[in-house]
Amino acid sequence: MIQITIIGSGNVGQHLIKAFSASKFVEIKQIFSRKKDIPLYLADPEKIVTQYENLEPSDLYIIAVSDNAIAEVASQLPFNNQLVVHTSGTSSIDILDSKNRRGVFYPLQTFSKSKNIDFSVIPICLEAENTADYKILETAAKSISTAVFSINSQQRKALHVAAVFVNNFTNHLYHIGQEICADNQVPFDVLKPLIQETADKINTLDPAEAQTGPAIRKDSSTIEAHLDFLEDENQKNIYKILTQSIQHNGKKL
Repeated sequence: MIQITIIGSGNVGQHLIKAFSASKFVEIKQIFSRKKDIPLYLADPEKIVTQYENLEPSDLYIIAVSDNAIAEVASQLPFNNQLVVHTSGTSSIDILDSKNRRGVFYPLQTFSKSKNIDFSVIPICLEAENTADYKILETAAKSISTAVFSINSQQRKALHVAAVFVNNFTNHLYHIGQEICADNQVPFDVLKPLIQETADKINTLDPAEAQTGPAIRKDSSTIEAHLDFLEDENQKNIYKILTQSIQHNGKKL
């Protein structure tokens, strides 16, 4: 059984704690949290430590903190030649202190503490400096997910950029759509079946094949009518940029 220490108690950290706690193939040895603010239902209080010097030997140390804090945390770990990984989508494996064996354990998903997630379907992207360490990461990953991939730092950076487009930017467009509905006394719930159908389509169609709407049809009269309707300049600019991008099939404008 692999013993795992999780360093960090934010969104990713808490979801990893929950997922690993439910697995029969790994054991959470310790959880490092500066503020000791982990909900009691998630972890045994005796396993929570707030000082680096209290960290005990473990097979795998997972640093689940913000990207800006990874290097500082890695440098403060009071041991050498242990397997230490981070969970970042953009940070290179090299950001970790070379005094330890380095790797990456990146779950590609959006996390909120208040939203339960089925970890078994979350893609976990792994990277290690040697085969033996990769096997440890693979065993840990497969104990909580059925979607495990070997992804190097450059590929992971590309995935993270792509994820911002399909997740963060898309959610922002939902927000704009919600504002437009609210300004015109239309319930946003009316759009939810459309949102769901659009997401479902890519399970069977390539995104380019699934594209619909006035931009792909080059329906200039509808496009002009939409632009005339929009009063917010930011919304107008986003509409124009996305329309041009769709008409150029996502290529450079």
